[in-house]
Amino acid sequence: MSKTRTIKVDYLARVEGEGALYVRVKGDRVEEVRLRIFEPPRFFEAFLRGRMFEEAPDLTARICGICPIAYQMSAVHAMEDALGIQVDVAVRELRRLLYCGEWIESHTLHVAMLHAPDFLGCDDAIQMAKDHPKEVQRSLDLKKAGNAILRVIGGREIHPVNVRVGGFYRAPTRADLAPLVETLERAREHALDTVRWVSAFDIPDYEQDYEFVALRHPSEYPLNEGRLVSNKGLDIAIRDYEDSFVEEHVAHSNALHSVLKGRGAYLVGPMARYSLNFDRFPPFVQQAARDAHLSSVCRNPFQSIVVRAVEVLYAVDEALRIIAAYEPPAHSYVRAELGASSGFGCTEAPRGILFHRYRLNADGTIADAKIVPPTSQNQKAIENDLRRFVERNLALSKETLTWKCEQAVRNYDPCISCATHFLKLELDQQE
Repeated sequence: MSKTRTIKVDYLARVEGEGALYVRVKGDRVEEVRLRIFEPPRFFEAFLRGRMFEEAPDLTARICGICPIAYQMSAVHAMEDALGIQVDVAVRELRRLLYCGEWIESHTLHVAMLHAPDFLGCDDAIQMAKDHPKEVQRSLDLKKAGNAILRVIGGREIHPVNVRVGGFYRAPTRADLAPLVETLERAREHALDTVRWVSAFDIPDYEQDYEFVALRHPSEYPLNEGRLVSNKGLDIAIRDYEDSFVEEHVAHSNALHSVLKGRGAYLVGPMARYSLNFDRFPPFVQQAARDAHLSSVCRNPFQSIVVRAVEVLYAVDEALRIIAAYEPPAHSYVRAELGASSGFGCTEAPRGILFHRYRLNADGTIADAKIVPPTSQNQKAIENDLRRFVERNLALSKETLTWKCEQAVRNYDPCISCATHFLKLELDQQE
């Protein structure tokens, strides 16, 4: 006789988008895990067709309100690849600075407001603000520092409007950037305090064997550029992405699953970047990570909150470095010469690699587009992790297992809206 136990969470707070989790257990073995994403698809790739190439950065930015810069950067890199545009070094540095702003505000939002409550026994950030007001205020100040970078360079904090193919509509002056220095110097102290804070959380022992995938740059911690590498032998140019990765449709999700051909699931995001690029951090960031009980490779998804905090510390320091050395470009953008072509771009969104591919007509209109967001790439790895996690915790009560599954999902900071605030967990347990 079979016994079915159903666990439902009517609303999973602290994630972006709509999804459900179904787990079927027989005896002490998990037979099936389905991470269902049922948020309706938004067809961005379809409505890009027929638009002019220069519209892509602003249109794709609307895919996500938390990480619009990632979409803009992947779009401009792909379009410039298609059109043969080489940007000024100062433009390249400005883009890196802008991306630092997004990492600071996005990571801080997740670390302090979405994920930390799990470790502190709080239902949400509002309760956390009552019990831990100092930490919440520090995090708000840190997030504001990231937003300030977006506002100064991008023109506004949400869906910035200053990014264009070939550069920027207007490049800031040194005087424009100067007020950011004091804010960021204070933010660097906040970021270091945040690393120390989260490193003291009670983190479960749960290491997994991932194939990490991230960009790898010859001399920098990756943001906009590099080759795609993994810890299991992958090393390809961005334009060869589709030779190694494939998207698969699964019946239980509106979002495609991305897998490595012949190898299956892989993981992108902070843990992958960190583990593949630890040597690209400056020494003081490396030391901060070691002081936070991290080694040079992190395989425990519950430690991802610490890795994100370390990346915030790096992003603040990198922003200060760029501002100190900044000289405005001679021209804020490079004009494109049109022609039928294809281009590829991949940058490191806060949640991991974000791939764009475009095919342009001779008049500059978009003939075809492909966008692969990080959460789509992580879905299969998340399902695999949840299978093992549930199997290890079947003895827990219904309420405790439900809560722990929610926390496990939040380890990956899934942006479900990007991949296509509610998770239904149904546990079907048979004896």
